[in-house]
Amino acid sequence: MTMPGSHAQSFVRFALEQGVLRFGEFKTKSGRLSPYFFNAGLFNDGASVGRLGHFYAQALVDAGLSFDMLFGPAYKGIPLATATAVSLAVEPALSGRLVPFAFNRKEAKDHGEGGVLVGAPLQGRVVIIDDVITAGTSVRESVSLIRAAGAQPAAVLIALDRMERAGAEGALSAHSAVQDVEQTYGIPVISIASLTDIMALLAGDAALADYRDAVAAYRARYGI
Repeated sequence: MTMPGSHAQSFVRFALEQGVLRFGEFKTKSGRLSPYFFNAGLFNDGASVGRLGHFYAQALVDAGLSFDMLFGPAYKGIPLATATAVSLAVEPALSGRLVPFAFNRKEAKDHGEGGVLVGAPLQGRVVIIDDVITAGTSVRESVSLIRAAGAQPAAVLIALDRMERAGAEGALSAHSAVQDVEQTYGIPVISIASLTDIMALLAGDAALADYRDAVAAYRARYGI
């Protein structure tokens, strides 16, 4: 599920202005040549991360899910969960309810508090927050940590759903990475925006007209 159209479009425009969303030709991890690039790690100053946290918080509230806390998988998920928790603290719909958050380390710490988890104890219904879902590895590890702590994964909240199939040419997966996560773990994936919103931006902006055909062709080839 994605945010209402106006919120999603505002986010896509914001990502474009910040250089987080770019158009051109970019090689992905899988070796594909993508006509667009999205990297939430480029939201890298206080103002942009603060606004990003608002978009995440709004998407979560609009989804209407019951949840108790947030979890940010290392590394990108850590500032994302933090910023979202800050924004939720002033979210009118939560009536002042403070939302705890936690995150993990890549390597276990053998001194101090030890372990791989940092922050609030994992308990109740936990929302996993990340930037995108590609192979689903981060989600799998997060779900394992949450369940091992006796808590329940409630949803995954991401910035962008690329709506893209995985696999080699001629052997593409039946579903997108997001759909695979939803089916594998039985939890919803909430996205602030999706490829559909990027295409709507291209359709409505004459300055970006040169990229419309390339993105449409990419979606026809790999999209769901």
